[in-house]
Amino acid sequence: MGSERSTQVNKIMGGERLKIILSLTPPLLIIITLFFGGIFYGLLQSLGYQPAIGKYDINFSAYYNVMFSERYARLFWTGLGLNLWVSFASTFLAAVFALFAALAIRKTFFAKTICNFIYSLNLPMPHLVVAVGMIFVFSQSGLLARFASQLGFINSPGEFPVLVRDKYGFGIILAYIWKEAAFFFIILMSVLQSLGENFEELAQSLGANKWQRFRYVILPLVMPNLFSASIIVFAFSFGAYEVPALLGVIYPQMLPVMAFEFFLNPDLNARSEGMALSIIIALIVMILVIIYFWLTQAKIRKD
Repeated sequence: MGSERSTQVNKIMGGERLKIILSLTPPLLIIITLFFGGIFYGLLQSLGYQPAIGKYDINFSAYYNVMFSERYARLFWTGLGLNLWVSFASTFLAAVFALFAALAIRKTFFAKTICNFIYSLNLPMPHLVVAVGMIFVFSQSGLLARFASQLGFINSPGEFPVLVRDKYGFGIILAYIWKEAAFFFIILMSVLQSLGENFEELAQSLGANKWQRFRYVILPLVMPNLFSASIIVFAFSFGAYEVPALLGVIYPQMLPVMAFEFFLNPDLNARSEGMALSIIIALIVMILVIIYFWLTQAKIRKD
């Protein structure tokens, strides 16, 4: 009797699994086809295959033109340098700000509650909204410039420091710090709460001061999670388009904006260079994602 009931249950569960698989297969096939098909076609375009304009030969001339030709080489390497600078500076500063904020308020319930509330509002906010907010607040026609002019710190809003649409990417960095600090903060708070205070109390009992407790106890414990989060933020800021497009300048341009300019060119011959640049960006981001997964798996095996 029991075996028959068990057989019936297995048949019902097997039927339910089959229904789930059959219901999910069509949308998954469409998603996979569009995703990998788009990547494959984009790769072909970057290699010069464009039947629409009679180009069928496969070659690497688009990659060479983007990186080494007299016309585009300076734009590419300057843009790559700006990409690396903005991504590294924003990731580092956001991580440092979030780390010290988490350490400062983790033992204060009221401050922790307020910061969690603020960051929970900031985290789902689109980057485009943050970029527009930066223009309203930090540009030379923004609120800070007008307040500074009204208070007499500067003679006119035009004397306010250029923080938006500047060639060094300060406005882009500020936008990413404001946006990504919330991501770091939530991760660090969860790590610090899971660790408790036993390690610090033990170090304090052995005579360690605040700096030594931070340097030799707290930092090594949070560093794996902090580094993994930094890779995610760096990869995102390296490949993102909307914030550099709104807050960047015409020269130097970050690589995603430069790639989009190729696609806006009415001359379809420029499409190969634009796709080649997109593939280069995607490869760099993919390498960072692989490093992230490798570190994550290494941490899981270690635990």
